[in-house]
Amino acid sequence: MRTAALLGTLLTALFLASAAPASAHAALRGSDPADGAVLKSAPASVTLTFTESVGLLDDSFRVYDPTNHRVTTGDPEHGPAGSDTARITFPKKLGTGTYTVAWRVVSADSHPVSGALTFSVGKPSATVAAVPTGPVENPVTEGLYNIGRYLAYLAVALLIGAAAFVALCRPPDPAPLRKPVRTAWWVLLGASLFLLVLRSSYEEGTSPVTALDLSALAKSATGRPGLALLTRVALLAVVAGLHLFLGRGGADRSRPLRPTRPVLAAGTALAVALALTWAAAEHASAGIQVPLAMTSTVLHLLAMALWLGGLTALLITLQQGSTPLPAVVITRFSRVAFVSVAVLVVTGVYQSWRGLGSWQALTDTSYGRLLLLKLAAVTLLLGAASQSRRWTVKLAAARTAAPARTRVPETVGALATRSPEVTSSSAPPASAPSSSPQFPAAPSSPAETVASEPRRSDEEASPEQTLPPDSDLGSDLRAALRRSVLAEVGVGVLVLVLTTILTGTLPGRAAAEAAESGTASGALGVPAAAVAMVPFDVGTPNGHGKVQITLDPGRVGKNSVEAVVFGPDGGISTVPELRLSFTLAAQKIGPLPADLADRGGYWAANAVSIPIAGEWTMNVTVRVSDLDQVTVTKKIRIAA
Repeated sequence: MRTAALLGTLLTALFLASAAPASAHAALRGSDPADGAVLKSAPASVTLTFTESVGLLDDSFRVYDPTNHRVTTGDPEHGPAGSDTARITFPKKLGTGTYTVAWRVVSADSHPVSGALTFSVGKPSATVAAVPTGPVENPVTEGLYNIGRYLAYLAVALLIGAAAFVALCRPPDPAPLRKPVRTAWWVLLGASLFLLVLRSSYEEGTSPVTALDLSALAKSATGRPGLALLTRVALLAVVAGLHLFLGRGGADRSRPLRPTRPVLAAGTALAVALALTWAAAEHASAGIQVPLAMTSTVLHLLAMALWLGGLTALLITLQQGSTPLPAVVITRFSRVAFVSVAVLVVTGVYQSWRGLGSWQALTDTSYGRLLLLKLAAVTLLLGAASQSRRWTVKLAAARTAAPARTRVPETVGALATRSPEVTSSSAPPASAPSSSPQFPAAPSSPAETVASEPRRSDEEASPEQTLPPDSDLGSDLRAALRRSVLAEVGVGVLVLVLTTILTGTLPGRAAAEAAESGTASGALGVPAAAVAMVPFDVGTPNGHGKVQITLDPGRVGKNSVEAVVFGPDGGISTVPELRLSFTLAAQKIGPLPADLADRGGYWAANAVSIPIAGEWTMNVTVRVSDLDQVTVTKKIRIAA
């Protein structure tokens, strides 16, 4: 009940938080014509270049003329450079004036991204078409879609983790886990179908009501994210078939499950295939080193499921099991958890490097800051796991100190009764064999029954030592273990939530690429800020670094300016003086000074007026000492 309450609270908070615009994963690297460009003749097409491959929608481009009327265009297509480009052509020649291009595409990792740019033919217009300022996503659609993703992550962790716990750790009473496993299967199936139905509305940024359009559903099912969801549904049907096949074996359900090698192989293959449906539609499917990244993502997801899903199964077994859980089961899970954590560390380090690209992105990007939060949560999780391991060791020690107990087999005959477990010290001596046949005598006590069952395997014949149920020591140890495992599960849910949020955040590497090109776009569908990195070197030891300059909103009119100086080690550095000015040589404007003031750790100016759009030149003067200074230049785009 406490775990369910914690999960419900987290999901509710995330639903409310998801009303904010989401960060997409494909960032605009550049465009032709460039944003704010003034052309002598009308272009035949507009081509956008992104940091990763993108998918196109029927309405990926909307072009407006100076009078705010929509311009007739050709169908959206990829440019000659490949799938990381998007192009639109103009059947008719454009007239004089400023044109606004609003665009929307779907990044390779399934998240939509949109933005806008302007260009002028002949000369800029006195008026410019209004650019939509609404969110990239419909808030309700985005919130529902994110909830579906959270539920899918939680369900697959419980489904794979609990099944692996039963198969690898072999608890004596797996019955309490049957209902959670079935529930996880149904939740994962429902979440996958829900995401498939909502996919079209999510990509288009429209209301959830539009998801009822059958044509839109058919279209979304043919894209890579839709195909991944359909594959997941088909795999869940195979999982259900395997479960029914195993259930018809007639095995005693009160005994631990000992799956055969073919069953283990089939289950492993299904788990890997399920994990691939996530890797094929998330970060790993785009960017650098895609095959290695997808392998790492599959291993990361499986290790997470074995650890966190197994923890949940262990907690349920500890609380609801009909018999005390032997310490050997907890020891087996401890080994599985150790291997899972090792895999999580290795794959997590690689994925962090791949997503960040630099140490600076760890603190300068939303992706990096979320990664730090996840690292803190994982550290808490490891602390709780360490505490659980201590209780496991104590249980194992107590088990060794406790007297071994032997299960006396049943006798044969109408008078036979089931014998309770008794300690080996109270078992009667075996009777001497007789040369004449004997009928079994009625036992005078349950402990005097005669064994007639065939000998079991070595593992079954050796009694699993456990503390007596009424032992104060055993009760205290198990109560402490339940509390530590419950803490692990709670922090594990938080780790899963942070992981899901990370998959919806622009990676630091892509953010840096967009910042270098000066085309970083925000979530409101228009450039939210113009960002540029300006390297400098005064020619003295340790006299080099970078200045990150941000103009917000990066458009014509008043802009706030922030400048952060980074030293040679990548850390924030202080300098005695920083000057900045803007020049537009093509229009013979400038230099326009920005009166930067030292704000303690960064420099800023509240209001810098940029009169017209175009590619401006920034002149940045950095003085690092009384004698050493340098002036460098950097181009930056200012939108209309």
